[in-house]
Amino acid sequence: MPQPRYVVLDRDGTLIVERNYLADPAELELLVGVGSGLRRLQSCGLRLIIVTNQSAVGRGRLTHERLHAIHARLRDMLSAEGISIDGIYYCPHRPDDGCDCRKPLPGLLVRASEEHAFDSSDCFVIGDKLSDIELGRRLGAISILVRTGYGAEFAAKGPTGADYVVDDLAAAAAVIERLVAEQNRSPCS
Repeated sequence: MPQPRYVVLDRDGTLIVERNYLADPAELELLVGVGSGLRRLQSCGLRLIIVTNQSAVGRGRLTHERLHAIHARLRDMLSAEGISIDGIYYCPHRPDDGCDCRKPLPGLLVRASEEHAFDSSDCFVIGDKLSDIELGRRLGAISILVRTGYGAEFAAKGPTGADYVVDDLAAAAAVIERLVAEQNRSPCS
């Protein structure tokens, strides 16, 4: 049986509206086009995981319990859109903590690939920051920078190192859908 193929998604600025240290589940707001884009990805047979840096925990601005409540609400919101997320992986550390799980380091994605039995070099990484793009590049995955969140700022500064730069998650889904169809020589269902 072939290994499942995954799309690795950043959270803030990619799936949800960027909030400075989001701490209240009630403030979660999906970006426009996220539901339809994720459904398109799933229609291609792709699985979805979220990998996110959440230094608010390490900074004492957010507890693990509160973060779990935020992620439970996010799962509920996505489920209401007909979307299933296989896992949410987060780094609670501050940038100077020296962990191996803070993007762009691959610790979280390595863990996810072991838990879900997929080849991390054969996935797609979508995010709005250069750390997301660097994560994808380090693993040999296809990386897509979205211009939502901080992505427009990075894209405007010049080369990002991303394989693709697109407006939003719906546009990223269209790129992936095309790539998968070309590889399979048949359109996604």
